[in-house]
Amino acid sequence: MTTAEWCIFGAVILYLLTIAPFKATGFRSFDNARPRDPKFYSEPLRGRALGAHLNGIETFPFFAVAILLAEFRASPQHLIDDLAILFLIVRAAYVLTYLGDRPTLRTILWSIGFAINAAIFFLPLLRRHV
Repeated sequence: MTTAEWCIFGAVILYLLTIAPFKATGFRSFDNARPRDPKFYSEPLRGRALGAHLNGIETFPFFAVAILLAEFRASPQHLIDDLAILFLIVRAAYVLTYLGDRPTLRTILWSIGFAINAAIFFLPLLRRHV
């Protein structure tokens, strides 16, 4: 498996780890029979963790498809790998800014992450011109 393919797995782990600690530490008030109960997420930090978790789920499909498309179209693997690692770093920083309630920085990081995804997605075009 390539580094970028491992990064796909890493993206899944990242969005799972974003919410898991809050469910574990709130075990007395978290009801697994009602995992989406808004009352559990009414505490601000838990609510932000849920938001970061959901955003991780939302960004995952584009990231995974961009990686696979770039690899299937024989784009330079070192660029795919480097951009995939960079994406994970930006996403980790995004989660921290979300949890830390820094909305402006969070938006900037989201935009950078999206640009990285777009760059991976369009890498096959680069191959044609090199």
